[in-house]
Amino acid sequence: MEREEIQELQNKIKEKVAFINPLKTEMQQILSGQEELINGLILALIADGHVLLEGLPGLAKTMAIQTLSQCLNGQFSRIQFTPDLLPADVTGTTIYNIKEHTFNIKKGPIFANIVLADEINRAPAKVQSALLEAMQEKQVTIGGETHILPKPFLVMATQNPIEQEGTYPLPEAQVDRFLMKLLIKYPKRDEEKTVILRMAHTELKLKALQVASLEDIEEARKYVDKVYIDDKIFEYILDIVIATRPKCHSELSSRQADADLKDFATLIQVGASPRASIALAICAKASAFMDGRAFVVPQDVKNVARGVLRHRILVSYEAEAENIDSDALINTILDKLRTP
Repeated sequence: MEREEIQELQNKIKEKVAFINPLKTEMQQILSGQEELINGLILALIADGHVLLEGLPGLAKTMAIQTLSQCLNGQFSRIQFTPDLLPADVTGTTIYNIKEHTFNIKKGPIFANIVLADEINRAPAKVQSALLEAMQEKQVTIGGETHILPKPFLVMATQNPIEQEGTYPLPEAQVDRFLMKLLIKYPKRDEEKTVILRMAHTELKLKALQVASLEDIEEARKYVDKVYIDDKIFEYILDIVIATRPKCHSELSSRQADADLKDFATLIQVGASPRASIALAICAKASAFMDGRAFVVPQDVKNVARGVLRHRILVSYEAEAENIDSDALINTILDKLRTP
């Protein structure tokens, strides 16, 4: 891409990105101290991906996705996953009409712009597969008929990290389908005080104002796709992903010849897949767009690396014994690899 083309694209992106700051500000009016979560949700939405969110109860996971829906005036749907849930409860089913002697299609809660899949690991494998298939294909089949899901379409699935009894953990191959995995933590003291002041009322229900539209998201996606990535950035993305595969370290670029990654052979059981490389590139482009740039810089890749990779790396028993998680390994990789 020529410099003149990049400059022209830069001017257009500055116009198209105007809705991002008002969207963040309005969400922060409802959610206090969850900047990383807010940024991650918006980034996933404009990158046309889905989010797996892990956090303890009571940290505003449901409120976050509901607030995003209100800010966009999109259709919101919440699915509470339980062990007795059936795939038809998610996608929909056919119902026999006695009067007309016909089968009518009743669409499930998956037919919404923004879907909250609450405690996805409490549902059996068939239900999880039905949801993940809909996420991947952006369509479902009911009674032999294919139905396209609304656009834009975002699924935020939540997991409770402390309760394992009565759960069906997502297989690694299915977790890989999520564009990003975000972690939500306790707010700071002053942030929690703000939460109390806002929420400690028996009748008050906070509702976000619409500050953007679904059309803004669709338009943003077109320009995210046009953001320029230099070949050096592509090589850097490949080096990061290949570094998570201890048996493939010989394929690192010559630029990373002095990177000390010997310890990784015993710390990583399974590395990131090629889907991670694609996700890193897309999310880096979305990050650049959110900053109003028409080109990706290395910091964009670093900003999204943890969210993209943490659920795609399976740490070994040795790493668990030393209390080393995937985030720590990603940080090490980012520190040891040479930035272009």
